[in-house]
Amino acid sequence: MFCVRCGKERETFDGLCIDCFLNGKRLISLPDHIDMERCANCEEFRISGQWVKRNAEDAIGDIALSQLSAIDGLRIISAGAFSEEQDERNFSVNVDADGELCGRLVKGEAETVVRIKNGVCQRCSRQLGNYYEATLQIRSGKKELDEKIRDGTVRYVRERIENMSSVNRQIFLTKVEEVPGGVDMLLSSISLGKALAKELSDAYGAETKESSKLIGKNDDGSDMYRMTYLVRMPEYHLNDVVIFEDKAYKLSSISKDSAKLTELGSFRVTSIRRSQMSGLKVHSHHEELMRATVVSRSKNEIQILHPRNYSTVDVTVPEGTEIGDTVNVADVDDVIFYVP
Repeated sequence: MFCVRCGKERETFDGLCIDCFLNGKRLISLPDHIDMERCANCEEFRISGQWVKRNAEDAIGDIALSQLSAIDGLRIISAGAFSEEQDERNFSVNVDADGELCGRLVKGEAETVVRIKNGVCQRCSRQLGNYYEATLQIRSGKKELDEKIRDGTVRYVRERIENMSSVNRQIFLTKVEEVPGGVDMLLSSISLGKALAKELSDAYGAETKESSKLIGKNDDGSDMYRMTYLVRMPEYHLNDVVIFEDKAYKLSSISKDSAKLTELGSFRVTSIRRSQMSGLKVHSHHEELMRATVVSRSKNEIQILHPRNYSTVDVTVPEGTEIGDTVNVADVDDVIFYVP
């Protein structure tokens, strides 16, 4: 084939040889300007219909590249964007691209202006509007929920939601409310409430209940519900000294189906079923255990100073235990036990 411009006989592209075709040709192009939304609350950017967490420079480059177009037949191999701030809301952007056309490696350039506009993403709109689908109620078997348990549970829920929201943007915590007897946490979805209630039940051996309330209709006419998940925290917690069937134990582990108890004195480990855990009575919470000074030690026995009257007391320890200058002890019916 002959090139209609230079007359040379060679493979042509739209009637032109590749050299004539490329002469002065714009291989890639961008719109004159590109508007990009930034959420005024969380400062995430909307790119290709999706809200994403990016720094401004990367977001500007990403949205420019998403709008890049090429002439027919050009295969873009790689492209990079470089931006320069005109003011706090307007950025000039240059895009360089390497591509392949008719078997030849070619380069193209294009430029645009990215304009940042304030908006509000759906998640923030819902969160700011106090949207919620589920309530996670944390309560205690006693009249009032222990402050440390309350704060620890709220911290756990916040950390779990932060981790999960990095994968699913529709997950968020709307509000935390202290109420008589405990705390309520308003959650963005029913599935989130159900998952957190199960996790807390497994971690603490807590009792859970759920209830629903009809609040209206969905767009498709189906019923819309809000769920309430009640998590009743037990009085006992991991590493507490508990009484079970008239013996003193350390609560060594808790799972969704059972718990393991380490008997004080003999250090034998006993497993009990979930149904038996209601028989646990707290003697001393872990943070309430006394510290006793060690006077001497042997293979499986140490001599300590009684933490109240400072008399010397012999107590049994598990063989091979590394003992420091002080140890945790519990006074159960005037008998001092080492607590591992």
